[in-house]
Amino acid sequence: MIISCIGHASFLIELDCGLRIVTDPYDDTCGYPVLHTRADVALVSHGHHDHSAVDTLTGVTQTVDTAGAHTLAPGITVTAVPSFHDDQGGRLRGRNLMFLLEAEGLRVGHLGDLGHLPTPEQLAALAPLDVVMLPVGGHFTIDAEQACKTAGLLRARVILPMHYRTRANADWPIAPVEEFLDLYPVAAERLPLLRVCREDISCQPRLAVLEPASLAE
Repeated sequence: MIISCIGHASFLIELDCGLRIVTDPYDDTCGYPVLHTRADVALVSHGHHDHSAVDTLTGVTQTVDTAGAHTLAPGITVTAVPSFHDDQGGRLRGRNLMFLLEAEGLRVGHLGDLGHLPTPEQLAALAPLDVVMLPVGGHFTIDAEQACKTAGLLRARVILPMHYRTRANADWPIAPVEEFLDLYPVAAERLPLLRVCREDISCQPRLAVLEPASLAE
């Protein structure tokens, strides 16, 4: 499995069978350049423009935007777990889906725009995770300290932060990734992509920042 960051909360997950999954595609109002990535499957955590622009992708044959278990291919499933975009039961920003991808013997989570600490029921549905992609910037989502706690509750072995301030969205009221990274005693690795399999999960970095492909020089 290869995981690369497109930008913001959008990642490309490439499986050994050739299946290409993109999470939370954004539109051109987000600040990040739109790459028109080819994907077979789109995962959409909620309907906001910076997470639901499936029309910017090419080749999509399946969109997962509803709660429950979804089969993507033989032996490959995604479970969408309902949550909220804020800590007031959705009254401020509505609902959010968190995703658990089970493929190649790995459990990979993408938390969308989670706005609160996961409940015991949500933790039971998701944990443990081999890899988690989680928002860390605050304001619209959980903040750095809440994200650190969430990663611990999920027993995530590899942590990939997302939804933080960069030069692409410099005017957004969210924090840079460094506020999250500073909470860990180990230095984060900055990588162009993460290549991971069940057998080498123990050799993977605890904390990694995947450089957005849309901001590549």
